[in-house]
Amino acid sequence: MNYPASPLQKIAPDVIVGRGTKIQDFVNLYGCVIGEDTKIGPFVEIQKKAFIGSRCKISSHTFICEGVVIEDGCFLGHHVCFINDRYPRATNEAGELQSEADWAVVPTRVGRGASVGSGAVILCGVTIGAGALIGAGAVVTKDVPPGMIVAGVPARMVREVPPSQGEA
Repeated sequence: MNYPASPLQKIAPDVIVGRGTKIQDFVNLYGCVIGEDTKIGPFVEIQKKAFIGSRCKISSHTFICEGVVIEDGCFLGHHVCFINDRYPRATNEAGELQSEADWAVVPTRVGRGASVGSGAVILCGVTIGAGALIGAGAVVTKDVPPGMIVAGVPARMVREVPPSQGEA
């Protein structure tokens, strides 16, 4: 389904947007899939080969790069940043600007119903379990088990999400 973009949105024709999804202005979306009834805030970029599930909330200034899968019912706070390259460089061994041939995407997954606090940075190759909660400003460098709260730099397990606050 093609989304009726406003003049203040940059939504490429190859983007798949589910029914009922709301997209604010000043977004940049290309080559991605977004499920139904999801809300995308302003100043969000979602790159090619990223997948956003249904009924998610993606807050402003968030960057979701290639290789990121966000399952249904997830919340991403403001200015969340995902990384998909373990050893980023501008140039290759020949000194030329890198191209897609010079590196490989390292995938990342955010499980169903997980929440990521504002300003968190999620390094590549991690899995955030279903219903987990990532504290604001955390730097996630390792997998987060389902239903756990992590916080800090680097993120460390704090405790389990209280039953009344877990995945719906």
